[in-house]
Amino acid sequence: MQLPRPRSLAGQLFAMQVVLVAAVVAGCALFAYFTDRAQAEETAKRQVTATARAMADSPSVREAIRSDDPSAALQPYAEHVRVDTGVDFVTIMKPDGTRWTHPDPQLIGLPFIGTTGPALLGKTFTETYTGTLGPSTRAVTPVKDDGRITGLISVGITVDRISSQLEEQVKILALAAGGALALGGLGTYVINARLRRHTHGMNAGELSRMHDYHEAALHAVREGLLMLDGRRRIALINDGGQELLGLDDSAVGRNIDELGLPAPLVGALLASEPRVDEVHMTADRIVVVSTRPVIGGERRGTVATLRDHTELQALSGELDSERGFTQALRSQAHEAANRLHTVVSLIEMGRVDEAVEFATAELELAQVLTDRVVGAVAEPVLAALLLGKAAQANERGVELVLAEDSRIDDGVLPPSLAARELVTMLGNLIDNAMDAAQGSDGARVTVTALVEDGELLLRVRDTGPGVAPGDMEEVFRRGWSTRGAERGLGLALVRQAVHRARGTVELTPGRTGGAEFTVRLPLGARDGAAAGKDPVAAKGDGAGGVGGAGDGAGGEAGDGAGDGAGDGAESMAGATTDSGERGGS
Repeated sequence: MQLPRPRSLAGQLFAMQVVLVAAVVAGCALFAYFTDRAQAEETAKRQVTATARAMADSPSVREAIRSDDPSAALQPYAEHVRVDTGVDFVTIMKPDGTRWTHPDPQLIGLPFIGTTGPALLGKTFTETYTGTLGPSTRAVTPVKDDGRITGLISVGITVDRISSQLEEQVKILALAAGGALALGGLGTYVINARLRRHTHGMNAGELSRMHDYHEAALHAVREGLLMLDGRRRIALINDGGQELLGLDDSAVGRNIDELGLPAPLVGALLASEPRVDEVHMTADRIVVVSTRPVIGGERRGTVATLRDHTELQALSGELDSERGFTQALRSQAHEAANRLHTVVSLIEMGRVDEAVEFATAELELAQVLTDRVVGAVAEPVLAALLLGKAAQANERGVELVLAEDSRIDDGVLPPSLAARELVTMLGNLIDNAMDAAQGSDGARVTVTALVEDGELLLRVRDTGPGVAPGDMEEVFRRGWSTRGAERGLGLALVRQAVHRARGTVELTPGRTGGAEFTVRLPLGARDGAAAGKDPVAAKGDGAGGVGGAGDGAGGEAGDGAGDGAGDGAESMAGATTDSGERGGS
């Protein structure tokens, strides 16, 4: 058997409010009833007192009392006053209490029923007493003639008449209370109907659980959640959203335009139409943004979800680099097969000495390449990256030159400078330079990597067409490229990685044309290592530059080491024998 569902929050509030309104109305009605009753009794006392004292001050009453038959003169007068004033009885009596007048003529001459003591002392007083007409509120006052008390006057209103007057007031009060209760109930119903719509008919327990789940979900999910109200202010942002956008709790309640976010990102968040999986860049991250306006009769705001695309983009770049290495290996495997056939053919021709000399030369070239790069750049990540890029440069017909003053000792880079960040920076700069310089005369990409003045300096210079002065800053904007609409992310990733490392990146024209990118990364308290003087050049077929902002992150360093050793051996070994072909920084 299914238990009945608890009443919704709106229903519970409606019941509580109806009971409260009923209690308030009932309390007010009782208060008004007792107040009116007290006022009615007080009014009756004032009425009978005023009437009694007016009659006691009347000269005709004093004169009638002095006559031989006071009752004959006073009875018509008393009845006339009783009818005119609306009281129930007017009794005029002797000081001893014998009645001269009474509404019932048969009771004339009989003793007055009630208290007369204070009046005989010259005082006017009121009391509630049960007489011949039943309980009544009465006033008794003396009649004085030349200072003597010659008679007493009692004027009274029965309690039944006071009650009947009060009943009329109670009827009016009941109608007013009923109207107030109906109006209050109707207003309560309308308010709670609106509340029911807003709470979707849920009860207090369900709302409490939903709030708990809401808070837990906001803090648990890695994705960012951002809610804007209709006035472009941040109504809610979870921990993931603060991390992705570089904000803190103070952002809640502020306008989204005031937070220093990139203009394209702000435009996407404020768009009136939904946005789905748009890629935007902040200073430190690449985020995928999806938005949906909150509509309910009018636009109430926007809900946006934010996903971190930084690592995915880096992995995508590594995959692109792996593909490049694979293509280089395929080509070099073909070249290696040709060389092996040459050795075999020389042996078959009986020219063994020449075969041994040819094979030994090939082996020495490969070893020289590795020794030169590792000797100048002992940092394994950068060394492996340069060897890998040498292989790619060789395949693309680019001469990759390591400047003679390049030197980085092993362990000089702090743990805070992640290997992936170095691969992103230098790999994208070299890829971008090779794109630009490829096909130019004397195509060359010169790389400088050294530590000086407590900073890691990475410089990449190409012989490409260079960058127009007006585009010096635009090249770092996502989407800027001269190589097609699908490019234009590599240099934006470089600037983002440099920003995360608290460094700087600068673009200047090359000394002999092309473009020159210089990255400086602080190394903390470490001193710069002495720059080496061992030149290592890579003789290839192509060049690099900024013509198309490379999208690849450069690949993980370890992957390129083995590839570059074989692929670029010939060109780099040849470059070391010809100082004229070496590039300086």
